[in-house]
Amino acid sequence: MPTTILVSACLLGIHCRYDGAAKPDLRVKDFLIRKELIPIPVCPEQLGGLPTPRTPCRFAEGSGKEVITGNAEVFSRDGCRLTETFLVGAKETLEIARQCGCRLALLKERSPSCGVRQCYRGDHLLAGMGVTTALLAERGITVFSEEELDELEWCLQGSRFT
Repeated sequence: MPTTILVSACLLGIHCRYDGAAKPDLRVKDFLIRKELIPIPVCPEQLGGLPTPRTPCRFAEGSGKEVITGNAEVFSRDGCRLTETFLVGAKETLEIARQCGCRLALLKERSPSCGVRQCYRGDHLLAGMGVTTALLAERGITVFSEEELDELEWCLQGSRFT
């Protein structure tokens, strides 16, 4: 049976980023083809109801884990509180993962939704997960960033997901 994997839509060339652009990554596309993975494109921020383009967002404190527990907030650069919107997008992404049988995700590093190891608090890049990544990880989905293809390959070689 083919393995499905959630993939940040921007990495696949879909124009869904905050600035209306895509962030196509040929390494990601080549990896997916080579490993015969079926990508399920998601943009949690669009799924939460945000438009494209949109004002960039950042954590006021904490990161996605703290947002999930109610101990942090997400704000747009112009000061609008968007915590609930990010939570809705994370929950919709989780539902897509469930319906498509995804146990793996490959998401865009440094995004307030999809960041795997890093995210922005204000203007500072710090360790932490995005809101969607935190929810997916909490629910047992193994998440990698586009910067961790070697780690993802190693995980796949363990054949637990294929």
